[in-house]
Amino acid sequence: QVQLVESGGGLVQPGGSLRLACAASGFPFGKFAMGWVRQAPGNGLEWVAAIVGGGSTTFYADSVKGRFTIAADNAEDTLYLQMNNLEPEDTAVYYCTKYPSARYSNGAFFEARGQGTQVTVSS
Repeated sequence: QVQLVESGGGLVQPGGSLRLACAASGFPFGKFAMGWVRQAPGNGLEWVAAIVGGGSTTFYADSVKGRFTIAADNAEDTLYLQMNNLEPEDTAVYYCTKYPSARYSNGAFFEARGQGTQVTVSS
């Protein structure tokens, strides 16, 4: 079955960086679009970024564009999110997500997500 296991979260000061990883298994990783969503305390899920299956086309929320980079290592079945210049507003639980096809379009619904990793940005 599909398994998505996130890692790399933690406490970082404003302006700092973190790299999240998502180890995927149970499906042909390179054939599906993947992404990240986050949930801040008291808020709903917020879409963060996505990458098409097997390719390099990426998509970002305006709130993270220019600061975050999504990437997929198809040889290692691992999804990454490099987060730079972090802000307190980035504090949230970050979830890795899998989409139902290789394509991604704005507003697409994911069909699976991991258990999440906590990112806290605070001085």
